[in-house]
Amino acid sequence: MPDEAVAVLQRSLDTLLRLNASRRVHATQAAAAGVVVSQPGNLLLRRLDDDGPLPLGELARLTHMDPAAAGRQVRALEADGLVARSPSPDDARVTVVSLTPRGRAARRRILAVQDRHLLDVLDAWSPRDREQLARLLGRFVDDLQGVRYRPPGNGRTA
Repeated sequence: MPDEAVAVLQRSLDTLLRLNASRRVHATQAAAAGVVVSQPGNLLLRRLDDDGPLPLGELARLTHMDPAAAGRQVRALEADGLVARSPSPDDARVTVVSLTPRGRAARRRILAVQDRHLLDVLDAWSPRDREQLARLLGRFVDDLQGVRYRPPGNGRTA
């Protein structure tokens, strides 16, 4: 791939990642969904929705959050009635976090807003272009996860 194409791709990825991490974007999505939840709280809701009930430590690990920060977020979500904490049936020392019906409904509303936005963005795209983007983006994400970082040039470090 020519260096310019790599540079354009890197800039586009930087912008995409900034949009995804933006508190303002999250606040706009949450407001459109009629949900009051922090950005990290939404990340926890999404993981619980995807994976089901999880031990608190595992939830923190899967969301790449510091365990103490995850614990604070879970307490806030619990206070809002979006998640419930309970002792693990296998080990009472372990806290398991699960979505409540209210939490699942909040997650569904946020997801519906995100889906609607993506459909609006892609509205003028042909079905073929949509399918190609989905296929290539999936492949790209898989490759990003599978290829290790290495130093530029001949692989030697300075």
